[in-house]
Amino acid sequence: MTDKDLFIEEIIINSLKSLLKGRVNELLEETEYPIPPVEFGTYRGTAVVPAISLSTCERSEKERIIRLDAYTLTITFTVPEHPAGERNCYAYAGAVATALGEDPSLGGAASRAELTGKKYVPPKHPGTGEGWEVVLTLRVVVENQHPC
Repeated sequence: MTDKDLFIEEIIINSLKSLLKGRVNELLEETEYPIPPVEFGTYRGTAVVPAISLSTCERSEKERIIRLDAYTLTITFTVPEHPAGERNCYAYAGAVATALGEDPSLGGAASRAELTGKKYVPPKHPGTGEGWEVVLTLRVVVENQHPC
């Protein structure tokens, strides 16, 4: 399947997954603490599988005039409860922010992508095995080349 066979939403999500599996994992490996890598699909050992959701968001008047589509992308990392769980949440957020700063076009899939929010959620009941969560919100703007 080529990029021409995919919808722009699929291209954005696939590009984000590539960024997470590639550069984000490289950045996590460079830390002085062992942090589980980001994986999708089948994996062996300890890994974190983030949930990714995509939705359209409100466009500015300028974006409407020059035909730019805007999307809100949410990445949710659920980190197992562990003494280093909170620190790992900060590491995932920092690695995503750094990787996105290095490649704000998601490998050419978007005109620009920027991190607009970070939310750290502790376990509601510590000691029960419920994990930490970090929710990252991105705004992704794409040039609409084929308006319907």
